[in-house]
Amino acid sequence: MKAACVVSRKKEALLGQLGEIVFFPRDFSCSVLSKENAEVKGTKLSPGFLPNHVVMVIKHKKDPLKALEVFNSVVKEEGFKHTFSTYKAIIEKLGFHGEFESMEKILIEMRVDIHSSLSYEGIYIGVMKNYGRAGMVQESVDTFERMEFYDCKPTVRSYNTIMNILVENKCFNQAHKVYLRMRDKGIEPDVYTFAIRIKSFCRTNRAEAALRLLRNMTEQGCKANGVVYCTVFGGLYEENKADEASNLFDKMLAEDIVPDVATLNKLIHSVCKMGGVEESNTLLEKVGSRGVSPNVFTYNILIRGLCKKGKVQDAITLLDGMVLMKLVPDVVTYNTLISGLCKVHMVEEAEKFLRMMVRNGCTPDHFTYNTLIDGFCKAGMVQKAADLLGDAIFKGFVPDPITYSTLVNGFCEDGNLERAMDLFKEACSKNLILDITIYNALIKGLSEKRLIPEALQFVYKMLDNGYSPNIWTYNTIINGLCKISHVYDANNLIDEALRNGCTPDIFTFNTLIYGFCKASKLYEALEIVDRMQRYGVTPDVITYNTVLNGLCKGRKVDEVLQVFNEMVNKGCIPNAITYNIVIESLCKGRRVKEATELFEKMLVECCTPDVVSCSTLIHGLCRNGYLKDAFKLFRRMNELNLVPTMATYNILIHAFCNKLKAHNATKLFKEMIKRGCVPDVFTYSVLIDGFCKTGNVDASYDFLIKMLNKELIPHVVTFSRVINCLCKNQRVEEAVGIIYAMVNKGIVPEAVKEIFEADKREVAAPKILLEYMLQKGHLTYGAYELLFKALREKKKYESKIYSHSLAFGGF
Repeated sequence: MKAACVVSRKKEALLGQLGEIVFFPRDFSCSVLSKENAEVKGTKLSPGFLPNHVVMVIKHKKDPLKALEVFNSVVKEEGFKHTFSTYKAIIEKLGFHGEFESMEKILIEMRVDIHSSLSYEGIYIGVMKNYGRAGMVQESVDTFERMEFYDCKPTVRSYNTIMNILVENKCFNQAHKVYLRMRDKGIEPDVYTFAIRIKSFCRTNRAEAALRLLRNMTEQGCKANGVVYCTVFGGLYEENKADEASNLFDKMLAEDIVPDVATLNKLIHSVCKMGGVEESNTLLEKVGSRGVSPNVFTYNILIRGLCKKGKVQDAITLLDGMVLMKLVPDVVTYNTLISGLCKVHMVEEAEKFLRMMVRNGCTPDHFTYNTLIDGFCKAGMVQKAADLLGDAIFKGFVPDPITYSTLVNGFCEDGNLERAMDLFKEACSKNLILDITIYNALIKGLSEKRLIPEALQFVYKMLDNGYSPNIWTYNTIINGLCKISHVYDANNLIDEALRNGCTPDIFTFNTLIYGFCKASKLYEALEIVDRMQRYGVTPDVITYNTVLNGLCKGRKVDEVLQVFNEMVNKGCIPNAITYNIVIESLCKGRRVKEATELFEKMLVECCTPDVVSCSTLIHGLCRNGYLKDAFKLFRRMNELNLVPTMATYNILIHAFCNKLKAHNATKLFKEMIKRGCVPDVFTYSVLIDGFCKTGNVDASYDFLIKMLNKELIPHVVTFSRVINCLCKNQRVEEAVGIIYAMVNKGIVPEAVKEIFEADKREVAAPKILLEYMLQKGHLTYGAYELLFKALREKKKYESKIYSHSLAFGGF
């Protein structure tokens, strides 16, 4: 008994030294241990340490290198020798944790120490799997190839393992060669072999071949299982052969082959990834009648699928069904639903599920809080996000870099740079490993506030703290510089970006080109287009459109055509915006014929014109005196399935009025209203002007009344034209009514507003307004005299003036 206690103390001392808490019964007899374990593979063990103890410690060690220390240290104990089980345990531990160099050394040691290689296959299979899991395909293949060299003959298990690794890593041809080699050696395939080959066919979009192989399995003496059927189902479904897939599933159930819940979950996951949530529910119902009950993972997959399709209400209903099934939602369930709700901007609803999960004893994690904080920030509820973080910290949540980045970005977007800076400093004080995202958020916020020097200082701070700015960082500052017209500084910043290892991209150059065009530095913009080529950046349609628009505004028609031809020659396909700019430029240059030809070419090139294309050309034709052609193009818009806008109607109404064809303009006005296109101030003003030019006083007066009743206030010039027409026709009382209507609407000079006493303002305002309109040349002197006289003799006209003013909404 004394010897047993000594042995027990030695065991506990060694295990305690290695940091493990493993308890052995005090009365665990050494004689019993030696009886059961003393002989392992012909190795006599001392009663001190047995291989199964070492195996247990190795398996419980989290750190693989500490497990290796145990493995190496026990051989120093007198009488102890490693066995196959201890070698297997340490090789598996090292391989699983990616300590492949140490693993290979132990493999060599094992081959020397244990001569019998009959049981090596399991170890080699484990090694291959661990290499495969780490994506080290060649190392897996090398292990497989070495098996026979070390007298370990591969069985179907080894072939299946290496084939599966090759298929999982998309080495489909090599996997097929391994299969052929296996058959050449006379090794018969089993159900797993067929499953791997079927998976290979499905992943190379050959579901029909997989289906044929499934049918041939029985002929080759192998019965298919649920995994094989579900693999083929998934392949057919991914190739949009849903009906064939459904028939196969029904056939599987008819043959009493029912997949287990784990296989079913994999299948549902594949179907949901393709958007087939409804089909997944159908599958679930079919197997449910066969006794397969969904688990939490099943519901999580379905909820995720519904949220991905934006069907969050259905996902919430599914959660209720899950509870009815007596299944307890886990953190993944709630996180999936919260994320789905945030994506459809239902962030307040998402917060309710946070409270629900806490009530139900499910602890929120970093994903939960970070998702909700991000949702509130994107919804513009940044303070709510900050309050949520404060509450979470109170409950023990520790913010991570993602939390701070999200909130800093939120406050920057909200324009609260001071709060964003405070959060940044707080994150730095906690020694968190921040990423470039938080710096970029602050740089963007500073740039949008036009605090460019401060933004640049932040770039230098990034560099000092060991963070490398990316091209997005520089693009943000370049964009900010261009907005404040510091285009040359923005251009020079490219050199600094290159020095810091950032290559400019298409956005960099497009931003610069836009900045130079906006500053009317057109030739500098063209130089940047040439410079792009040197950096290996190909100008895109946005690049060319920006340059063309700048040249068009500068009325450089020849240059516009030159750049347009260069664009086409370099293989950049123009879009509708490109054609619209060139058409506008040609129209401005009075080259309407070329503009019309380009419009027709646009149709031939299969670039469908839009409303802007037609309106631009109509405007060009009208301005150049081709009103008839403009009207034909206007009617042709119906053939092109284009609906004219208010701007289109206004162009033609204005053109007809200029040609003194107010009758045609009125027809268009009525058509415009009939088609649901609401006239604006310009529409009414142009028509009133047209009526005045043709002497149609009644129409001009009526349209002015309609305009004011619709709360559309015309320019003083429009009022003046109607007043002049009325005075010319001796309709003074109506003209005075308009003057009082103008005063009532506040359309008066600043001098009127300086009169503080209401009664004085009422008397003085009409006269001051008259003086102002005369000085500006809006009123004829004859009209002024008549109106001034009428205002002096107000009592004489008062009843008539009052009645006319009512038409304008009263005084």
